[in-house]
Amino acid sequence: MKALLIEDDKILSDQIKRRLEDLEFDVYQAFDGEEAVGYLDYDTYDIIILDLMLPKIHGYQILEKIKTKNIKTPVLILSAKSDVEDKVKGLSIGADDYLTKPFSFPELIARINALLRRSKKFEDVTNLKYGDLTIDLIKKEVRRGDKKIDLTAKEFDLLKYLVENAEKIVTRNMILENVFDINFDIESNIVDVHIHRLREKVDKKFDRKLIHTVRGFGYVLKGS
Repeated sequence: MKALLIEDDKILSDQIKRRLEDLEFDVYQAFDGEEAVGYLDYDTYDIIILDLMLPKIHGYQILEKIKTKNIKTPVLILSAKSDVEDKVKGLSIGADDYLTKPFSFPELIARINALLRRSKKFEDVTNLKYGDLTIDLIKKEVRRGDKKIDLTAKEFDLLKYLVENAEKIVTRNMILENVFDINFDIESNIVDVHIHRLREKVDKKFDRKLIHTVRGFGYVLKGS
């Protein structure tokens, strides 16, 4: 999952980033309003965490841009402004929730959890599901139905990436970049080997196969 964190306090931003990374988020940090707009133009996200008092472009203006761009990503405002009027304004412009500073990290995670459930991205921030396949991001456990599947760390990362992109074709280079941190195609069968091993564990003993090869393109995780 991807989180866009828009917060000009770099210490706080780094603290939040570490907490979210513990839950397997890819966190993109913006430290001012202009940088935030650039990120909004660049990619899509599962959650946006937005401070209001930003340099260059105010948080309210960021909300207006999100609304104008018809971005459906849930937005959680983090702000030291605790007046009812500020909360009402932020929520009326388009924010989905409002958390005042200082806050506890358990509450922050709970708010994010609730927003993700509401947006129907995933049932829980700590779990990914596709059909009878469940990935527990905290315990690092994988199950198909009632059967536990033991994976290596890299196999786990690869399966997580496939589930996050379920029913979308992912190329070999996309896997190299996002799973193996290699941003160019190398003369190696590393992807093929890991896909083969993953199929042996996730698909072989099950009638319904999930990992499919799309010849000439890459791979796709789908139910049939």
